Amino acid sequence: MKMLKVLLQNLIKGPSTDPFPFGETFTPKGLRARIRFDETACTGCRMCEHVCAGGAIRFHDSPNGLEFTLWHNTCTFCGLCEHYCVPKAIKLTEDWHLAHKQEDKYTMTETGTVALIQCVQCRKKIIPTSQQLNAVAYKSSNEMIKRLGRMCPDCRRELSTKLLIKGESV
Repeated sequence: MKMLKVLLQNLIKGPSTDPFPFGETFTPKGLRARIRFDETACTGCRMCEHVCAGGAIRFHDSPNGLEFTLWHNTCTFCGLCEHYCVPKAIKLTEDWHLAHKQEDKYTMTETGTVALIQCVQCRKKIIPTSQQLNAVAYKSSNEMIKRLGRMCPDCRRELSTKLLIKGESV
């Protein structure tokens, strides 16, 4: 008898679950899901690759620059990559729609290429310092900081040494 009463109450109330996948559902605030990569902010430090718990992040050198690949089917969505990325080139979004067919599991990737530029002094190919990293490192930027960001480490060291000998600040 008690069972029939509960059954009747549940029929009157209707479903108590989300209608997904046949209807809309809610996304909790702060959910860690699909990762977005901004190659213009990346400085190529590879810290995200080092701290990735699932081994989902890989970098490869190529003639075009430094190629970034993240496999979403391997990612554990722990957020370590975002936490340790100083220029914030990696962001976890709230987009959790990652369902896919088995044959598509190797195409569930986020990719990008960090473009190389030529050092303004010696013309060696380098990864430039991003504006996002400069904003984190310096309160304000000037032409010298921008110039140093477009130099290879050897040329930066040489210019800094010359300026120190002259008594000028960088």
